[in-house]
Amino acid sequence: MPTLFLYRLKESDEGTEGILIYPEQGFECFTLELPNRDNQRNISRIPAGVYPTELIVLGHFGRVYWVKNVPNRSSILIHSGNWAGDIAKGYKSHVQGCILVGQKMGWLLNQRAILNSAPARSELLRVLEEKSFTLDIREKLL
Repeated sequence: MPTLFLYRLKESDEGTEGILIYPEQGFECFTLELPNRDNQRNISRIPAGVYPTELIVLGHFGRVYWVKNVPNRSSILIHSGNWAGDIAKGYKSHVQGCILVGQKMGWLLNQRAILNSAPARSELLRVLEEKSFTLDIREKLL
């Protein structure tokens, strides 16, 4: 089973920016997660660690990766979206703990956002041939 590495690079109330790397295939994309709120459900990113994933089909999300065995959490997905801000501080969010992927980082409606998300998710599915993988999340925050 291949291993993909998520390096967390920068954090603010607008989200945690990172990069997802699949070294064997030369694949890279950007990620956006919620800020760290001590792994609290629905308002925090998940802890750094190593997690198995499984491809699932889920309603309006379509084909997404489910990140399994996350301590005290469930339903953590890798999917498309734009924002992962702290809603308690007035920011927009498309996640409640999930990981968004995109082709670049930028701004959308005056908030830090991940862009070209659906094409990045499609490319991730393609390079993995829709197979499961191990996700290794590492803290490298600036």
